[in-house]
Amino acid sequence: MSAPITVREITADEHLAWLRTQPSASFLQTPAWGDVKTDWRHESLGWFEGDTMVGAALVLHRSLPKLGRTLAYLPEGPCIDWASPRLVELLRALRDHLKAEGAFALRLGPPVPTHRWHAATIKAAISDPATARYDQAPPDVVEPVGTTVVETLRRLGFKHLSADDGFLAGQPEYVFQIPLEGRSETELLAGMNQLWRRNIKKTQKNGVIVRTGDATDLGTFHRLYLETAERDRFTPRGLEYFERMYRVMSAEDPDRIRVYLAEHEGEVLAATIFIRVGRHAWYSYGASTAAKRDLQASTAVQWQIMRDALDAGAAVYDLRGITNTVAEDNPHIGLIRFKVGTGGEAVRLAGEWDLPLNRLLYTAFDLYMKRR
Repeated sequence: MSAPITVREITADEHLAWLRTQPSASFLQTPAWGDVKTDWRHESLGWFEGDTMVGAALVLHRSLPKLGRTLAYLPEGPCIDWASPRLVELLRALRDHLKAEGAFALRLGPPVPTHRWHAATIKAAISDPATARYDQAPPDVVEPVGTTVVETLRRLGFKHLSADDGFLAGQPEYVFQIPLEGRSETELLAGMNQLWRRNIKKTQKNGVIVRTGDATDLGTFHRLYLETAERDRFTPRGLEYFERMYRVMSAEDPDRIRVYLAEHEGEVLAATIFIRVGRHAWYSYGASTAAKRDLQASTAVQWQIMRDALDAGAAVYDLRGITNTVAEDNPHIGLIRFKVGTGGEAVRLAGEWDLPLNRLLYTAFDLYMKRR
């Protein structure tokens, strides 16, 4: 007979030790990420089957004013075996622990894929006027584990979040990833479209140099980032956010985070913040100047990151969120085409899910978030 599954608080060192036994985990589930998100209270939790740890999670807590009750949020987590035959027990143990701690709701985002669309399928969907979204195009792969996870969450009373359903989900449900496992640099390049290959050659011919920077280069990155924010009309984060991110993530693991800079004749034209946990690598933040855009400095940065991720043994390079669209007239279609040119694939994840633990407080909080 199996030992009962329990959940208890663990130290950051215990949490990190568990993550090091896993092939990969989201950087949003590292202890350091809790130190990045200073506007949330955080804790590390561990799952135990008897005395054996079988999972870990970073939980971010957002408190209700005056009441002290919290929304317990596990971004892209927890880090458990989602294929486990004891998945229901794992989730119920988490629910019971957080409810006893005073959480009014549990939000989690299983880091498991449900569907995949390969580059050729995406290109065909873009050219098909009848197809406006990924979920209208037949996927190349339907992932059985992800499908089972979604069914299990629904059965347990979790509510699936989307941009049009309840208060906004925090992490993207659709991402774009470039598989690296078992591929050589030559094969990776061959998998790209002609435009990508031509632009990579162009950067080399024109003398664009990519270097790995350090904390002293964050000011330069941020200057380009502010220019990018103004050009693309999004609200930028302050320099202190990136300095804190770099500091705490580097302290946890010196190979966790890097800043890459592409230069031409001493002028920085593009910069990117790159993160890796185990065999999963991410493009986290990117920035570029409008100057000398014909030199394709951003392409040079991406190509260097891909090669470095490959050398580090990463199985996937994750370009993060994409919108659920393949419509020709969508304003995001240019970004989709840029990413598709890498030869990667669109991946739908299980998404973010809420479990109300106190329905009255959950409903009130939901209404408050909708009116903000």
